[in-house]
Amino acid sequence: MITIRQARANDEIAMQNCNLTNLPENYHMKYYLYHLATWPELSFVAENEQSRVVGYVLAKMNEDTAESLDGHITSLSVMRSYRRLGIAERLMNQAQRAMFEVFGAKRVSLHVRVSNIAAFSLYRNTLSFDIDHTEAKYYADGEDAYSMKKDLTTLYSLEKENLDF
Repeated sequence: MITIRQARANDEIAMQNCNLTNLPENYHMKYYLYHLATWPELSFVAENEQSRVVGYVLAKMNEDTAESLDGHITSLSVMRSYRRLGIAERLMNQAQRAMFEVFGAKRVSLHVRVSNIAAFSLYRNTLSFDIDHTEAKYYADGEDAYSMKKDLTTLYSLEKENLDF
């Protein structure tokens, strides 16, 4: 059984291991710590039965959006042997819900390599992200990225209205 929980500072080594194992874009430890210290509610890990981190989502709030707070998915990774089990979708849903509930985010954005068909399919077909535009040479190796966005207001606002306080 896979458990999704909020990421903690002591998860950063396991999160970085996931990143180094699976993704060509890698981050320094202080970048994970910065996210976890600044937006502790937004990043999540997936653990297996042995409490080993097998996936993570690193998320933040964009600080440069003047009119409203927008969330951003910095990184998402799931170890190969745990893919196609819905873990990435669960991690993303947790992060998006936290953005909306904790910070009142109206939108969430992310970047995905143009060549990463599996991730693009997850974001577009499963998670309902739309392509906003293409950013040329976004990645360090010169590859282009799709800049994708998703409206969170229609997703959670009805649910929020129906809550009894």
